[in-house]
This record gives sequence, C-alpha cells and structure tokens, in this order.
Amino acid sequence: MASAAEQLASNINFGAIAKAEELKKRIWFTLGALIIFRLGTYVPLPGIDTEALRQSFQQASGGVLGLFNMFSGGAVERMAIFALNIMPYISASIIVQLLTSVVPSLEALKKEGESGRKVINQYTRYITVVLALFQSWGIAVGLQSSGNIVQEPGPFFLVSTVITLTGGTLFLMWLGEQITSRGIGNGSSLIIFAGIVAHLPSAIAGTLELGRQGAISTALILGVIVMAVAVVFFIVFMERAQRRLLINYPKRQVGNRMYEGQTSFLPLKLNTSGVIPPIFASSLLLLPATFASFTADTSGTGIISTLATFLGHGRPAYMALYAALIIFFAFFYTAVVFNPQETADNLKKHGGFIPGIRPGERTAEYIDYVLTRITVIGAAYLTVICLLPELLVSYAALPFYFGGTSLLIVVSVTMDTVAQVHGHLLAHQYEGLVKKSKLKGARRR
Repeated sequence: MASAAEQLASNINFGAIAKAEELKKRIWFTLGALIIFRLGTYVPLPGIDTEALRQSFQQASGGVLGLFNMFSGGAVERMAIFALNIMPYISASIIVQLLTSVVPSLEALKKEGESGRKVINQYTRYITVVLALFQSWGIAVGLQSSGNIVQEPGPFFLVSTVITLTGGTLFLMWLGEQITSRGIGNGSSLIIFAGIVAHLPSAIAGTLELGRQGAISTALILGVIVMAVAVVFFIVFMERAQRRLLINYPKRQVGNRMYEGQTSFLPLKLNTSGVIPPIFASSLLLLPATFASFTADTSGTGIISTLATFLGHGRPAYMALYAALIIFFAFFYTAVVFNPQETADNLKKHGGFIPGIRPGERTAEYIDYVLTRITVIGAAYLTVICLLPELLVSYAALPFYFGGTSLLIVVSVTMDTVAQVHGHLLAHQYEGLVKKSKLKGARRR
C-alpha cells in the first residue's frame, strides 16, 4: 500500500509544473471555476426564510438530503442557487450509459466515434434539463408546503425557484465541461470533490470539539485518524490494482516486409464500477428517513416511520442491506459498462488473441470469467470501505463526512487529477524535447 501511495505522490513534480506555462494556466482556470462554484453555494433562493429553513433542515438532515448536501458543499441546507448541484447531469449520464447497452440506435452511435459521442452528449444535456426541472419543481413545492420557510408562497415563487435551480444546474454542467476542456481533470468529478472537501475542515473541527467536551475520547479520535489514513492507502492501492490479460498479435507481412509479433495487455480494473454502487446504495437506503422527516406522522407508528427506524444508521438491517446493494450495483454497473463479447470481437478483428484461448466466443467467455471473479474482490473492497466508517459514524456520532463514500470520491478524484497533471507534464516535456531537436538541427545546417 505504501509503495502505491509513494508512486502516486512521485507523479507530481512541482519544479516541472512551475516551468509548464500551459499547465499553470489550466490549474488557475480550474481553481477559478471552483471558486465560482463555491460562491454560488452561498447565494440563497429569493423569498426564503433562512432561519426557518435551517431548523427544518436539521430535522431532515439524516436522510438523503444530508447526502446531497454533502455533495453540494452545503448548498442544500442554505437552499442556494446551486442546491441541485451537478447531480442531475450525473444521473443523466448514468441513464444514457445504461441505455446505450439496451437501445441499438444508441449503441450504434457509441461505435461511430467522435461524431456519435457528440450526439450522445447532446441527449445527456436534454435529459439533464428534464431531470433538473422535475427535481426543482419538487423542491419548490416541498418548500412551499413546509410551514413558514417561504415568505410569499404562490405561482411566482414556484416558477422563479424552478428557473433558478434549473439554471444553476445547467451553469454547473457548462462549468464542468469548461474545466474538462480548459482545466485539469473531469470537471463534474472536481465539482463534487470541491463540495465534499469544503466541509471537511468543519467536520474535523466538530470532532475535535466533541473530544474537548469529553463526548468522545482522545483514543477514539486518534483511532479515527489512523483508520482514515489506512483507508486512504487501501483505496489508492485497490483503485490502481489491475488484472492484466496477456494479448498476443501474430506476425504480419506488409508488402515485402515481415513484422514480428507483438505482445500487449488487456487491463481489467478490480473496481470497474467506481463510486456508483455506494452512491446508489446510500440514496436508496436514506429515502425512508427522508420521507419520514417530511410526513406528519410524529408518533412513530406509521409505516414509513417504522421503516426509517428499522433502517437507521448502524442498525443490523441497514448494514446488511447496504452491503447487499453495494455488491448488487457493483456487478450490475460492471456488466453495463464492460462488454466482454465486444472486447473479444475487437481483439479478433485486429488479430489479437489470449494464449491458449480460441478467438471469438471462447475469448468472450474467458474475459467474462475473469471479470466476474475480480468484481467479487472489487465489490468486497467497496463494502469494507463503506461499512467500516459507517460503524464509526453510528457508534461515535462522528460527522457524516467521515463516511466511506466521501473518502472514496475524494481519493479517486485526487488520483485522477494527479494522473491528468502528470499527463500534461509529459506532454510539456515532449514538446520541449521536440523544440530542442529542431534547434540542434537548425544549428547543424
């Protein structure tokens, strides 16, 4: 684990970054865009009583709203213009990705290359608008029916809230695309990353304050720190782990020349599904608590309230269902995003084969065999990462930000960003070598 973390840290050469002007521009652009996002999370919707909203949110923060508030960097509890964050766009991307495996026309577009990708991206934007309109309308109606949160209820508030929240989501979608093209890393992931990291200092300060008051012991705080470091190292190790399948390419003749056979590898990640399974599992399990917080059933005898209590944090039913859902979504999403038959067909088309395995159907079966077994390891890894912090959250009443999902997102996005920076540095060094070789050639002439 330590070697993996050291290798990750060594990818960043700060001296080389200082010399790479293009990379510095991308970094400053990314930082500026994230600052704009953070400023937007403090601009509240018009016509909202912030004090009444704060009191109402405290009652519902244990449900799915707490999860969304974590991703939005506190925009939900302030009901800011970016309260929906970029989640409708993420949901739309997942929906389109699932549909490409079911709808033949979308699958054909996916195979068309860049032109097909642009059409699929346009479909994703359309679905994002629909989801944002639907969700913003639900928020507007919920706010208007929740006591005295809205100062002047009515059609004007509903329309203005829908337009504002949908516009905020579309702006973040555009901002994420700009970060991807003009900055560093995946813009959507960095926006979610910024929302989580923004509240980590306050979560740490709250934990230390609990220790100062004697609510939790110093030994427990030290144990949490050690566990967090160990979890980070474990995530880095597992996210970089791959099962490489040896691929051989036979000798080929082009004209009068005979080219030797080549060898390459087909890398299969242990965690192909990424952070999708924990997010989906958390959202589904937190829905009963969210519905219970908005219902008028205060006696605790209703079906929803009983279900919310039964599925409370730290309870055996919650832990068992959480683990089962993570495993299910890990296998389901891996089956959607990776097609062994398509991979086998591509290998056969280019003359590649796995030693000892017949090309075509046999190769697809072998890849599926290997993928299924490494997905077992990946699902077990996700389950352990998410359940261990969950036990601490329920046992010691630690802040929600110490959850496994948040740690997984933060570490994964950090690794992707470091890889992007390293790629830009390599491109800069290559350009420098090309320029030097041209200068040497010019001097010789």
